[in-house]
Amino acid sequence: MPIHATHSSELPQWRKASFCNNGTCVEVAELSSGNILVRDGKNTSGPFLTFEPIEWANFVGELKNVKRGG
Repeated sequence: MPIHATHSSELPQWRKASFCNNGTCVEVAELSSGNILVRDGKNTSGPFLTFEPIEWANFVGELKNVKRGG
């Protein structure tokens, strides 16, 4: 389960998801700890979610599985 966070001691380098459409994007950033931050690209000053690396890998794997029709 992702950890909900409202701040980080490290300044994240945000990037938009590859399937960004008309500004309705999810943005992600990887911290030096390996944790992944995810936020709503329409609300960049708002809260974000923090995923541990294994959680993120599982989440992305499931998305790829769904995309393949699995």
